[in-house]
Amino acid sequence: MRIRAGVLTATAVPLAAILLASGCSSSSSGNGSTSGSTTSTATITAIGAENEYANVIQQIGGKYVHATSIMSNPNTDPHTFEASPSVAHEMSQAKLIVQNGVGYDSWADSIEKASPDSSRKVINVQKLLGLPDSTANPHLWYKPSTMPAVAKAIGNDLAAIQPSHASYFKANAAKFVTSLNAWNQAIASFKASHPSTPVATTEPVADYMLQAAGTRNLTPWAFQADIMNGTDPSAQDVAIQRSLFTQHKVKVFLYNQQVTDSLTESYIKLANANHIPVVGVYETMPTPGYSYQSWMKAEVNALNQAVTSNTSTEHL
Repeated sequence: MRIRAGVLTATAVPLAAILLASGCSSSSSGNGSTSGSTTSTATITAIGAENEYANVIQQIGGKYVHATSIMSNPNTDPHTFEASPSVAHEMSQAKLIVQNGVGYDSWADSIEKASPDSSRKVINVQKLLGLPDSTANPHLWYKPSTMPAVAKAIGNDLAAIQPSHASYFKANAAKFVTSLNAWNQAIASFKASHPSTPVATTEPVADYMLQAAGTRNLTPWAFQADIMNGTDPSAQDVAIQRSLFTQHKVKVFLYNQQVTDSLTESYIKLANANHIPVVGVYETMPTPGYSYQSWMKAEVNALNQAVTSNTSTEHL
């Protein structure tokens, strides 16, 4: 049985107990304030289930918003997160929540349902993008078309919460979307310069970005899904993955830097032994020092350096 290292631990308790401990009830209205829009002078409390979403909220909300994240430790595995009483309490106070969906942060749904607030705005990125529950890859923030849609929704929801600053929020949302041009240009440049670059991965963390960059991911999908879900891949898929390195079929190996085990470590060593550069990709934004935009750009830069100069970037 494979052991996923670096897993975030939290007390697993029934949701009712979580809400009781956090001082919430099913009739709670969030922060105890009167219903309706936040006053023009109050700071809007917002939460991004993952810190990349919290970062975007803060960029758009600026001085009128205080955004925090639930999952922000790059040394943990978001897939194994379990809500604690403090998480339930924090979320019950928020007037805006942005969560990924696709089963990635379903704990947020449970907390929101158990502590309803008619004035709370919730952006579920999966639903915003119209994706089915069967969507195989939940790492939506790596898809270039995701954050422009999220930013617009954040701007609109903040404007609804605090109408007096609507123009400010919408202007910041537009500015954010424009700021993504550097990332999109880097992706386009790589695709044009290195078409159909063969790569190997452990999990589908950065697959959306790799697809946009025109790479060919030779790792079997079943292997990626097994690693993502913490199960043992088949012997056949393990052999195929090994052959990508021993037969020099790929130019880059990208692995989930937040979740490593003996199998992943063996592939890193195999890649190094065969002079194949290794790039670490992340599920939550590395901090400090990064914004969402600079993080995504850094991942493309690492991919480009791997192909052009055979340089490994295991840690951003």
